[in-house]
Amino acid sequence: MTLPALPEESFRRVLCVVAHPDDMEYGTSAAVARWTARGIEVGYLLLTRGEAGMPNPPEETARLRVAEQRAACAAVGVEHLTVLDHPDGVLVYGLGLRRDICREIRRFRPDVVLSTGYQVETPFGFEQADHRAAGLATLDAVRDAGNRWVFPEQIDDEHLEPHAVRWLVVPGMAASGATHGVDVTGEPLRRGVASLEAHAAYLAALPGHPAPADMIPMFTAMNGKAMGAGHAVLFRAHDLQAPPEFPVDAQD
Repeated sequence: MTLPALPEESFRRVLCVVAHPDDMEYGTSAAVARWTARGIEVGYLLLTRGEAGMPNPPEETARLRVAEQRAACAAVGVEHLTVLDHPDGVLVYGLGLRRDICREIRRFRPDVVLSTGYQVETPFGFEQADHRAAGLATLDAVRDAGNRWVFPEQIDDEHLEPHAVRWLVVPGMAASGATHGVDVTGEPLRRGVASLEAHAAYLAALPGHPAPADMIPMFTAMNGKAMGAGHAVLFRAHDLQAPPEFPVDAQD
């Protein structure tokens, strides 16, 4: 079955929540490049500064990686970048993390929240701990953001209003339950590759890392087969405002 396109006509603003600088750049940023070119506003929320990702001293690494993330954002047209200072490598799921993500959702007011997965195992092996914590906290923060009685100080003291998100999307693969795709053939793919290349110092510290110009087109070409497109980014998309679906036999 050919996967349908993600319904871009149903959203105007997307908030991407990830743990580290570079997390968006392994293919997903090509979809972001397509969205920004079509006038969709995209914001990034990074939960850490990535200070544990290189052998340099942590503060030096943090400054370098945030600077590279700004360059990566520029490559795909992202102007709204928020970087928090939760500790890299030991990100902890909890109320503090949910509160910070909820605040950004209420501030940015997206139609779509894009996050990492929160499963333990992936098609590529075991998921990194920070990614799991970020994904689960984001899932809960999406619900928190719409409930005025959760983190009410943001409403009373910070003058933010509750906000109901329409879509929650997580990058995926056809073999692992992806439901929709984004065709990134052409310019979006080129800009997506450039966004990963912007993390030059970080990639140089990873021995044997493939060249972005080789790796990203290879992955997106594989995903493109599921859409009948040259290159694609796939997602598992959840319409949070759709009525629940029940199995047919449960209705009998």
